[in-house]
Amino acid sequence: MRFLWRSLTGLFLAGLTLGLLALAVYNVSSALQERIAREAPRPPVRERVIAASVVTVQPGAHAPQMVLFGEVRSTRSLDIRAPMGGTIVTLSEAFTDGGEVGQGDLLLALDPRDAESALALARADMAQAEAELRDARRTVGLAGDELTAARDQRDLRAQALARQENLRDRGVGSEASVEAAALALSSAEGAILSRRQALAQAEARVEMAETARARRAISLAEAERRLAETRITAEFGGVLEQVTALRGGLVANNERLGRLVDIDALEVVFRVSNAQFSRLMTPEARLIETQAEVRLDAFGVDVAAPARLVRTGGTGGEGATGRQVFAVIEGGRAAGLRPGDFVTVTVTEPELRGVALIPATALDSANNVLVLDAESRLREEPVEVLRRQGNDALIMAPALYGSQIVVERTPLVGAGIRIRPIRRGADASPEASAPEMVVLDEERRQRLIAFVTANGFMPEAVKSRIIEQLAAPEVPAEVIERLESRMGG
Repeated sequence: MRFLWRSLTGLFLAGLTLGLLALAVYNVSSALQERIAREAPRPPVRERVIAASVVTVQPGAHAPQMVLFGEVRSTRSLDIRAPMGGTIVTLSEAFTDGGEVGQGDLLLALDPRDAESALALARADMAQAEAELRDARRTVGLAGDELTAARDQRDLRAQALARQENLRDRGVGSEASVEAAALALSSAEGAILSRRQALAQAEARVEMAETARARRAISLAEAERRLAETRITAEFGGVLEQVTALRGGLVANNERLGRLVDIDALEVVFRVSNAQFSRLMTPEARLIETQAEVRLDAFGVDVAAPARLVRTGGTGGEGATGRQVFAVIEGGRAAGLRPGDFVTVTVTEPELRGVALIPATALDSANNVLVLDAESRLREEPVEVLRRQGNDALIMAPALYGSQIVVERTPLVGAGIRIRPIRRGADASPEASAPEMVVLDEERRQRLIAFVTANGFMPEAVKSRIIEQLAAPEVPAEVIERLESRMGG
């Protein structure tokens, strides 16, 4: 037992000794690594410079444009309907969907036989009424002549009575002769009255004949109109659509046979918001005189035509917002537009002066821009946005006119960040377009060359080119920044 106990104690002490030795080795190794890491040379930390495109804010005169969507309509269209029932006996070759007709062209004709018979009867009735009128007028003439003759006879009877009374007064005549002459005069007066009645009846007959003739004239005109309605012609030139008529078909009264559309008289109706509508109105609440452009994207080929604003909708529209505006399209047929086309309408607003046009990507959600100062650092400034149109925005910022702003805001740029401005277009200069060159000290040059040489991912041709650039007296700053960013500096 004593031997076993001493053996176990020896094993325990041996294990404890090995553990303490391992802990000592770990502590010494950690201390050495920490010291090496602390004494190792580190490259100097440099501020990271971000390349960003900038543009100069230049004031000027710009005409804002509204980009809207509308529908093309025809200002003249006509439903072709049958004015009477009948059988179609003549049908124009152009009377089909898409057929083009001119003003006055015959479209179709109905069977005219019934209308021709009614016209013949109306003409016969008219001839009879004119004959009755002529006979009544002749009767009036004869009655007038008879009345004149009766009055002459009465005058003679009156003279005879006066002569008999004179003879009686002189004692030559008798009372019987005077009475006979008085009776004859009375009979003559009765004859005049009878002739006057006959004349009145003749005149009444004339009036009745004239009334009958007028009625026959109305019937004749109606019969002629009914015959003319058997031939349907085009009231104006245009294109036919929704045609349903067939040769030999039986149509009912007022049946719709097609639709005639004038494609030379086109307009576009589009809807604008209340704010946009207020910009299109004058202080006198009238529509401004401005031009617009109607554009149709026909499978990649733009069909465009000028337009002119003419009127606004009378109401806002049930279940709709904003206002309706109508514009007359000039040269609709020549431009290839047709009623029903869904088009893009670009309306030019009145010109604004003293405003700047900048890319819309330069603005954030709060309408702020990043302005470049003299030290190539960015500061945030608010601007007044007047219009947003496509990829651009019109702003009013007198304090920033002549300054440079960042074209596109990204997560890498912000207030206080130093950038390397990239100027484009009119802002670019030969000095700005040339790469920035830096003179390296020998220690920094050797460190960069060693990093490039030890890099196992670069092709040999790229290594040679970069080492050649680093060996030059002046090295592009972009190359140095790219290498040091990979080195962790």
